Formats: sequence, C-alpha cells, structure tokens
Amino acid sequence: MHVLVSGAGIAGLACARELGTRGHDVTVVEHAHHLRLAGTPIDIRGDAVEAADRMGLLASVQRKRIYMSEQTHFVDSAGAPVARLPLAEINDSDDDIELLRADLVRILADALPRTASIHFGDSIEALTDGAGGVDVRFASGRAERYDLVVGADGLHSAVRGLVFGPERHWVRHLGVHFALADLPGEARSAGANAIHNVPGRMAGIFRYAGRAVAVFQFRSEPIAYDHHDLNAQRNILVDAFADHRSWRIPELLDAARADPGFFLTPASQIHLPSWHRGRVVLVGDAGYSPAYLSGRGTSLALTGARFLAEELERCGDDHTAAFARYETRQRPYATAAQNRAHAGRDRIVPATWDAIAARDNALRAAETRAR
Repeated sequence: MHVLVSGAGIAGLACARELGTRGHDVTVVEHAHHLRLAGTPIDIRGDAVEAADRMGLLASVQRKRIYMSEQTHFVDSAGAPVARLPLAEINDSDDDIELLRADLVRILADALPRTASIHFGDSIEALTDGAGGVDVRFASGRAERYDLVVGADGLHSAVRGLVFGPERHWVRHLGVHFALADLPGEARSAGANAIHNVPGRMAGIFRYAGRAVAVFQFRSEPIAYDHHDLNAQRNILVDAFADHRSWRIPELLDAARADPGFFLTPASQIHLPSWHRGRVVLVGDAGYSPAYLSGRGTSLALTGARFLAEELERCGDDHTAAFARYETRQRPYATAAQNRAHAGRDRIVPATWDAIAARDNALRAAETRAR
C-alpha cells in the first residue's frame, strides 16, 4: 500500500520503519526542515523493549544507553540532599533503557528501508477520505492520493485536527507546565541530579552525556500563549517563579532567558474514543499522549508502531479490521501510562510545604527500611 505518515518524530519514524520493511511504500512528511534532535533523555520501558528487539534495533539502542536517573536527590534551599528519588519509581525494571532522544531518532532514521522516504519542510493542509483512498493536499501545493494516512505528528497533531476535530475536545490538561533550558556552564560538573521544591514548583539540574539542563515544573491552569513566541514563554516561566529565590532558582531562570532553544509545554493528555476513522489512524502522542509526567511516551510510540504494522500485515487489505485490532492491543498500554502521570505530578511537584515535607519523610523512611 501507498502510506503517508505525518511527523518524523519517534512515532513517525518507527511507523515508517515497520511499514516499510513489510513492503509498503511509505512517505513521511515533516514540517521542520530537518530531524528534530533536541530534548531530554527518553526511556524505553516494559514491552517496548521487546518491540525494539523485534524491530531489530535493540542492540543499537543498548549501545547508546545512558544512566542519567540513577542518582537524583531532592535538595533544600542550601543544596543539601534531603531525600533520594528511588530508581524503582522511575523504571519498570532493570531491563528499561534510557538514552538520548537524538540517538533514538538517528537509530530509527538510519534503519528506514528503501521503501520509506522523508519529505522535510512540508505538511498536510487538507484530507479527503474516500472509498478508494485519501486525497491529500500539502502546504507546498502538491496533491497526492494514499491508501492510508498515519497521524504521528505529536500532541498538537494536524492530522487529528483535520479528521477528529479541534484539539480542545480531546486534550486534558494535568495542571502542570514543564520547561527546559540548556546549562552550558554546568556541562562537565560532577554530582547527582538535583531537584528543589517550593509549593507547586520545582527547579532542577539534570546531567547526562557531558551536558546539563535546567528543568522546571510548575502547577498552573491552562495558559494561552503563542507556541512560536519564545519571549512570551520565558515570561510565563519567570512569572511562575517570581516569588521564589531559594537555592539556584535565579541562576536557572537566567539560563532560561539566555537559551535560544528554551522549551515550554503543558503536561497534557489526549483522550479519544477511537484512534482511527476511515483510512486514517493515529499513533503515539497524536492519539494517546500520556504527558511527559508518565515517562512513557516513547514506549507507547514504539509499541504502537509495531502493533499497527503487525495488524496490517495480518489483515491484508482490510485496514478497518487492522486498525481495530491495533487499538485493542495498544489501548491497555496507553491507559496505564496515562494513569501513572498523576502520581508523577504529586511526587515531583507537591502543592504545599506540608506535602513537600511528607514526601521527603516518606522517601527517607523507605530508604531506611531498604537498608
């Protein structure tokens, strides 16, 4: 079949790899002009490890493995450790793999077969789903018909918007925003990852692979802002921490102001009653974003791509049956990941001083019992 995949992120590249190796002619369209390599380390967990193995990528993934999360401490205003974040709360098992997002993107892109290609600098503008295929008009002006369209274009999916309706109908804000900024001055510094809390806020420093980043989270209702206006996003972050000057918060905010790659996003989930309609199907965050708080978005992208390709192979030309079987297999994973995000929010961003103290006391007691 002639398949169009929207998005060249992890979900889109995994779909292109899995569908292409099964003989389908796959075109990936990506709005950016290159692969997007920025971002903090990601995790491959649980059954997604097996999915990576079945995709023939596990050896390459393991060679790029890092260990950023093994030492993460909550610290007080003076920077003294007050509790440690247990590794068991981060990973499902010792088989889970952490690696740089850029490395996984490159691994997937390098594994694309000849039957899959990427078109950068373009995007889907309109879709018309008919009995014989999907007619697609692109922003560049070109038009083409495809047998299937896969929306793998992330939380703000254009494909989902065109086929399922406005994002506001499906998005569920979890009451937290996340921000990230580069810390070049800390890049070679040794030490554990550090998290400092004030009520409803966290600021942290995470080190990995010779890099360091400032990480922020803050509780908030949905905020309307231009996703392309970095200064507006920086101002949102600065305002959120305006009354808090403890630990290294002022210094980390300065880094956010200076970083041209500064990133801000709400922690949001996508909840759809179905992930497919006609000849269009959604994979990854486009269909079932669990929010970064779950730490399972990458794993869902890999299992989703694998299950979709397997079911299309089993069902032949019956894409309707294949889509339904894909959803039956993937939905339990998506539901479990989305449910875990709430616990992650309460652990990392306690709402009050009492909640912060209770968290720290519970972690210290658990560590004492484990000795």
